[in-house]
Amino acid sequence: MAVDRRKFLKSGALAGGALITSPWVFSTGAKAAGEIKVGVLFSLTGGLSIIEKSLHDATMMAISEINAGGGVKGMKITAVAEDGASDPKTYNEKASKLVIQDRVPTVFGSYTSASRKAVLPVFEKRNNLYFYPTYYEGFECSKNVVYTGAVPNQQLSNFIPWIIKTLGKKKFFIVGSNYIYPREMAKVSKILIEKNGGEWIADEYLELGHSEWGSMVNKIKSSGCDVVLSNVVGDSVVAFYREYKNQGLTHDKLPICATVTSEIEIAAMGAEYAVGSFTSFPYFQAIDTDRNKAFIERYRAFVKDPKAVTHHALESSYFQVFLWKQAVEKAAEISPTAIREAVKGQEFDAPNGHVKIEPENLHTYLTPRIAQWLPDGQGKIIDAYKEPVMPLPYVAYGETPTNLFCTGKGLDAAKLKT
Repeated sequence: MAVDRRKFLKSGALAGGALITSPWVFSTGAKAAGEIKVGVLFSLTGGLSIIEKSLHDATMMAISEINAGGGVKGMKITAVAEDGASDPKTYNEKASKLVIQDRVPTVFGSYTSASRKAVLPVFEKRNNLYFYPTYYEGFECSKNVVYTGAVPNQQLSNFIPWIIKTLGKKKFFIVGSNYIYPREMAKVSKILIEKNGGEWIADEYLELGHSEWGSMVNKIKSSGCDVVLSNVVGDSVVAFYREYKNQGLTHDKLPICATVTSEIEIAAMGAEYAVGSFTSFPYFQAIDTDRNKAFIERYRAFVKDPKAVTHHALESSYFQVFLWKQAVEKAAEISPTAIREAVKGQEFDAPNGHVKIEPENLHTYLTPRIAQWLPDGQGKIIDAYKEPVMPLPYVAYGETPTNLFCTGKGLDAAKLKT
C-alpha cells in the first residue's frame, strides 16, 4: 500500500528514538522498522572488478554519508550488496534476487551495457527502479532506469570535432571491445567524423577481457591512420596501452583518444603508457574546485587508501544516491513508481558540477570535458563546456524530439528515421 505524506513525516521524527512500526510499506513488501533497503549490484570479482569495485565503494560511501546525516527523513539506508562477477547472466540472477527475494524498491548498479541489458528485463517486468551510473552509448530509454552517466552527445559530440579541428587529425582507426557499448559508440562516432570532414579507415574489435593486443596494434601501425579512437573496456585497456608503447607508438605522433580510459585504468597500467593521450568525460579527478577536492579526500578516507583515484563512473555512482534520497523525500514513499516520478527534475551539486535529471528521458545534464593524461597519472583538462548539456540519448538520429521525449517503456531505435 502507499504511504501517505503525514505518516512519512511522522516516521522521520520518531525514527531516531525507540523502534517503531514502519509506515514504509509498498506493494512488494514491507521494510524493517527504521530502515530502507536498497540493492547495490556491481562486479566485485572477474575482469571488470578493476573498475566496478570502486563504483561499489562510492555507492556505499554515499549511503554512509546520508546515514551519518540522519538518513532519509530519519530512516537508515541498508544496502543489500551483490556481486555481478563480470558476467551478464550472473547480473540477471542477482538482480532478480534483489527485486523478488530482498524486495528492494531501488537498485544501484552495473558498469557495462551488457550487464545493464541483462538486468533491464527484471526491472521492466517487475516495475522496479534501477540507477545506472556509467557513461553509455544511448539508444535506450526505459521508464525503469535513471541514467546518470554521459550519453554520446556529452562525450562524443564535443570530442570528435575537437580531435579534427584542434588536433588536426582526420584519419580515424576505431577500436573497441566486442559488445554493444563500443559498437554503438562507433556508430555515433562515424556519423560525427564524416560530418566534421574526417574519415574512418578501420573499425576493429577484440573480445572483452582480451589481453593479446600485438596483432591489433600491428594493424593500427600499418593502417595509415593519424588518430586512434578507443572504446576498449575493462582490463583490456591496460593490455592495449602497454602493447601500444611496447611497439614504439607514441601519443604525440599517433594519439589514442578514448571514451573509456580513466584515472583507474591508468593507475593500473602505469602512467607512462598513457602520457599524451586523451579522454572525454564529464568528470576528472583534476577538476579544481573545493567541492571536488573534499570529495576526493573523503573517498580516500572511506576506502582507507591515500592514493586512491576517482573517475567519472565512480563519481556518478556517488551523486546518484543523493538524487535518489531527494526523490524519496519528495515522494514521501518508497514505491518505485513514486520515486521515479519524484526524481524527475531533481538537481544536485556534484563533484563534477551541477547535475539535473531530465524529466522526459531520465538521463542527466552533465558538463563535457576533455583531458590529456600527464606523467603523474592525472588528466589536465584542456577543454570544457561552460555549463551542463542536455542529455540526448538518440543523438545519432539528429536533433529530433525523440532525443528528449522517450517516456514509457522505451523506444526501438531501429524503427526511427536516421
